[in-house]
Amino acid sequence: MQLPVYTNLKSGIQIELDYMHSHETEDVRKLLNRIILEGKSYPQQQSLTELEFKAYWLVGDSFVVKAVNQSNQSPLPKILAAFYIKPNFPGKCSHICNAGFIVQPQMRGQGIGRFMGETMLGIAQALGYQAVIFNLVFETNIPSIRLWQSLGFQTIGSIPAAVELEDSTYIDALVMYRQLEVKS
Repeated sequence: MQLPVYTNLKSGIQIELDYMHSHETEDVRKLLNRIILEGKSYPQQQSLTELEFKAYWLVGDSFVVKAVNQSNQSPLPKILAAFYIKPNFPGKCSHICNAGFIVQPQMRGQGIGRFMGETMLGIAQALGYQAVIFNLVFETNIPSIRLWQSLGFQTIGSIPAAVELEDSTYIDALVMYRQLEVKS
């Protein structure tokens, strides 16, 4: 798949999806830490250090979404969103990948998630993966569940009481899976 890829958001902002470059690493780490502290989609309990971030996010392929043209009236963050693709399992099962997505809170609902999801499927296939699995989709993360279902993912299981919320209650996590077309 040829990168960068471009599209226009619902708001009219043109965005670019490309490989993450080393000078963008800290911005992506800060965004991930912001999402972790929201407590609604990632299992980590606290912000990741640089080393923890590298061990978690940078072990596969990493991508960022940026605005192509900034308006002076409402400056946007440098990184609007990001995702990674990496093998979910080692060795004989490494043809199944996992992906993780983050979007700036103020940019949600504009189509960035769908753009990243659709592009990720193409990239994963181009990288030779045969399937994508999401191990822990919090059952309360309805926008993500709806997005993944609309992109052909099936819920193949549920992990009871997998996530402890801030109020010490527990919710289930879904395991979602999608087969990719295998190139012959």
